[in-house]
Amino acid sequence: MFSVTEWQKIGVGTAGFGIFFILFGVLLYFDSVLLAFGNRHKLKGTSFFLGGVLLVLLRWPLLGMSLETYGFFNLFRGFFPVAFGFLGNAFNVPFLSSLFRRLQGTSSMV
Repeated sequence: MFSVTEWQKIGVGTAGFGIFFILFGVLLYFDSVLLAFGNRHKLKGTSFFLGGVLLVLLRWPLLGMSLETYGFFNLFRGFFPVAFGFLGNAFNVPFLSSLFRRLQGTSSMV
């Protein structure tokens, strides 16, 4: 019938994995979107962010981007302490601490 080479078998397997993970990702995306609708405490940030996107599309870029920024900070204000805490601990990693010490003396703003 058909002669299938090893490369074709590998290609079919890789494509199968890709299709599976794309469908699985779409399923998880829709699940997270449905869960996000239940987060009423984030409704203010979401509405400001999407309103800003709408204003940018309606050719009001400065007002739209300022509303997007306000909505972004409202949405992720609970995450900022975690991110800044992680950045503060980055100096304790041996490789990064030596890299930061080395780069600290070379910064020259001309």
